[in-house]
Amino acid sequence: MKVLVTGGAGFIGSHLAEELLQRGHEVRVLDDLSTGRVENLRTFDRNPSFRFLEGSVMDGSLVHGLVAQCDRVYHLAAAVGVKYVLENPLRSLLTNIRGTEVVLEACAEHRCKVMIASSSEVYGKGVSVPFSEDDDRLMGPTHKLRWSYASGKAVDECLAQAYYQQHQLPVITVRCFNTCGPRQSSAYGMVIPSMVLRSLQGRPIQVFGDGQQSRCFSAVQDVVRGMLGLMDNKDAVGDVFNVGSDEEVTVLDLAHRIKRLCQSDSAIEFVPYEQVYGKLFEDMRRRVPDLRKIRSFTGYRPLVSLDQLLELTVRDTCEQMDIPCPVAAATA
Repeated sequence: MKVLVTGGAGFIGSHLAEELLQRGHEVRVLDDLSTGRVENLRTFDRNPSFRFLEGSVMDGSLVHGLVAQCDRVYHLAAAVGVKYVLENPLRSLLTNIRGTEVVLEACAEHRCKVMIASSSEVYGKGVSVPFSEDDDRLMGPTHKLRWSYASGKAVDECLAQAYYQQHQLPVITVRCFNTCGPRQSSAYGMVIPSMVLRSLQGRPIQVFGDGQQSRCFSAVQDVVRGMLGLMDNKDAVGDVFNVGSDEEVTVLDLAHRIKRLCQSDSAIEFVPYEQVYGKLFEDMRRRVPDLRKIRSFTGYRPLVSLDQLLELTVRDTCEQMDIPCPVAAATA
């Protein structure tokens, strides 16, 4: 098939594009490189079945022209990372909402099956753990910009449902939970690459708050596999699915694991949220997905453990830094 991946130069998008190529599809990537990187495409940019176009999903004529040539669309283009969203709240909202509207409009016109990448952020401050797709959502106040991203992604989901109901657009929505792995940048506040980089550099490993907040970090290859499985399932159309891992860990324990894995002497430093993000920020204590729904549709189970994910990330970071890998030395 001919497939379009918006945001395909980003972390998840580049892994998705690579896997699609390996499965024999023709892949077009659209990315404005605001957070994506052409370096993420280096392993496959010479593939004759691949084409990269630099541009915005808010460019209606460009998007319509690309969608008209494709059989499927994976819409991943979005503002990413808490740090980026807080520093660019207006651009983030416009990109996430208007960009999705343009993609859905084009897909509806050309009858093209589409997947919308949403986020676990839509659950907000929910306390019913694990989070199920049909749970009520609890958002913080609008003046705290942390919740603008969650609200924008919720609007994306509502748009997808409206296009499905009113125009019978074959659309699937996935809520990704803390996706991590090789190629992920530490530039936008992503916790694992930030901790790994600091640990390898011998700098203090920063833990925001008291470190007792817990998350489930998902390997990107598992998330991509879940996306592809849903897209191939005709019964998934019109529905919303969690995808990721349900292996829960506190951020403090994560810091200790990374420190041990890197054989680092770095201190673990507790940093108040206000010092990093300012006063207009709120966090949530737990975020764990209920994976029963995606499992019932596709048989999906995460295959990469947290320890394996951390090892992959450390190896990739060492390769990027061109330094000896402590994981390789320990294994040898």
